[in-house]
Amino acid sequence: MNRKKTVTKITVFFLIGMLVASAAQVNQLIGMAFAQSENWYVGKGVKPDTYYTYEIKNSDTNQGQPFTMTIYFKEYNETGKYWVAPTFVVDQGKVINGTLYLSDLDLTALGSSPIPSEMIPYRSAYATTLTWLSAFVPKPGQSLSSPTWGKIAAIGGSEIKPSGGAKVTTPAGSFDTTDISYHKSVDNHIYPNKDMPYPIKAETFADVTFGKPPIQYAYELKATGSGQPPVPESQIEIPVPPLNLQTPRGTYNVQLLWEPVEIKAGNNTNFGVVFTDDKSNIVQRVTYGYTVMDGNKTVIDEFKNQRANDGTGQFTYKFDTPGEKYLQITLETASGEDLGMFVESATFGLVAQ
Repeated sequence: MNRKKTVTKITVFFLIGMLVASAAQVNQLIGMAFAQSENWYVGKGVKPDTYYTYEIKNSDTNQGQPFTMTIYFKEYNETGKYWVAPTFVVDQGKVINGTLYLSDLDLTALGSSPIPSEMIPYRSAYATTLTWLSAFVPKPGQSLSSPTWGKIAAIGGSEIKPSGGAKVTTPAGSFDTTDISYHKSVDNHIYPNKDMPYPIKAETFADVTFGKPPIQYAYELKATGSGQPPVPESQIEIPVPPLNLQTPRGTYNVQLLWEPVEIKAGNNTNFGVVFTDDKSNIVQRVTYGYTVMDGNKTVIDEFKNQRANDGTGQFTYKFDTPGEKYLQITLETASGEDLGMFVESATFGLVAQ
């Protein structure tokens, strides 16, 4: 009888142990599932036959002037493990088409993507804007409530981390997002939504040792939907004065004016330039040069040692042929000092009619 009771007790303890272990495993699985559900990575939530349109500013593309990029996730290639994504860029009225092959791991644009050469700068901009976070959150991602996602790979780089929820409204709608922030010279912010493949919005700044940091990149979601988006036709946009550009390092601003407003091939156009610093103060004793280029950025004419002693300069130029042109203004000296190894320039797009 005693032996039977002992066996019964052992059996009960064994069953209880099994139940406790099973409950622990269930809790662990639930915890893992919960953690997985709140994880985010570049590419999460992407579906076939959907598109996303973003307005993007990138300091290394077109002097930081905005362009739009529409990415259409047409289908998934099971063999190559990538998304086939017809993509078009609209930049100052010009439309550039290509197809990006986007890695299933982090939506990196693969080198095998069949795109024209003129889309290459925009693929580079895509890599340093929309998918920049993939360096920190490739699949399966990190928690949107994690205390840190890692550290910026630069001297003095700060932590990049979730900093709480934020409601973000763009032309595409209102979204619940998480503010992913880091401090490098100033505060930088990127706003992913837990169910969207790219962040909804971002604004980050270049790292500088002095002066006002220029924008490194900024973007926001303009539209999203199902089905193939319509591709607009290219059209030449006629710029009107004044045009304002910041030099790549953010040190100077260059304003370009001209008259008559309608630039006519074969006629003289009178140009004016105004040089200011990053605090919008006029820069005295400037020496500058200007380079005239055609639509392919082939140099037509080049002029150096132009004077702008009071921060303003004037010159006259005649375009021989109609079409797209570029005018690059380069500071050679500022406040009477040589700029040395630094190239401070601004390139303006013009149209001669």
